[in-house]
Amino acid sequence: MPERKKKKRKNKLLNLSNKELKALQKTVHCYPGATDSWSVFLHKALLSKDPRAHTMADPWQTAYDFAVQVARAAGAVIRKAGEEEIKIQTKSSAVDLVTKTDERVEKIIIGSLKEQFGDGTHCFIGEESVSKGEACILTDKPTWIIDPVDGTTNFVHGFPFVAVSIAFAVNKQLEFGVVYSCLEDKMYKARRGQGAFCDDEQIQVSDVKDINKSIIISEHGTDRSIEKVTKIFSTMQKILRIPVHGLRGSGTAATNMCLVASGAVEAFFEIGIHCWDIAAGAVIVQEAGGLILDVDGGPFDLMSRRMMSANNDVIARRIIKEIEIFPVVRDDAPVQKK
Repeated sequence: MPERKKKKRKNKLLNLSNKELKALQKTVHCYPGATDSWSVFLHKALLSKDPRAHTMADPWQTAYDFAVQVARAAGAVIRKAGEEEIKIQTKSSAVDLVTKTDERVEKIIIGSLKEQFGDGTHCFIGEESVSKGEACILTDKPTWIIDPVDGTTNFVHGFPFVAVSIAFAVNKQLEFGVVYSCLEDKMYKARRGQGAFCDDEQIQVSDVKDINKSIIISEHGTDRSIEKVTKIFSTMQKILRIPVHGLRGSGTAATNMCLVASGAVEAFFEIGIHCWDIAAGAVIVQEAGGLILDVDGGPFDLMSRRMMSANNDVIARRIIKEIEIFPVVRDDAPVQKK
């Protein structure tokens, strides 16, 4: 009898048009373990405004919660490496240590995610993986974008801003971002449409619109070519002479974006960063009420390696006027064979 009731219920729930069913399957079947009956039940609940729809229509909540756990665990590994290992290293061998720590942490993160959600169900873009030749292509598939140790130079020198950055995208849309500033023990996180938080307290960008009262963050990057260094410092000089209240840099893009989101600074921009540096922070800034643009004022492109994040459009547009743009190779550019 229970089996007959269950079958009757499922048949009733199958009262969908082919268009509705196909749209549902495209969206929901990327969720590990999803089945036809589960998908139909979810879609019908949405159509009927079933009170359970919020929970059932949110297949990424588990992924979001798990990402927070994984980021915290990864941060513990980084702290241990810093406290127990880097103190006995010379600066040259410390560079080798940070590379090993990067690799170890990325393996922990990706391995944990694969174990939780099933190998082959999700895609991964990681700094260490890409550096070894893996493709950096964002598709419609559920994709994790990971920077295991954002702020590696800081890590080597004991400068206290190092972060784990984990973002998640579906259909090329960033769904959530998690940034764990592990030496500060601050957990920043945000889901699309649900606000941004630091240690479970909601955060918001500042309401400053007077550029003279603003603090701006930027970084000089890792490219030391004379052309790029000249443009970077020329831009910084022009911004200082607006004048702004101050110019800062933490050495980690993920942390910089969280400082914008929490209202500590008004804007952060950089050319030459990578998608794994800023994907999580982009969600956090936007959910805190800020905005993300290209450094030329156009729409933000995650793979472009150019980004302006700010508390509001007034501040962003004023800073953009002073930025001297230089060319960089996109993250998703085809890899040229040697």
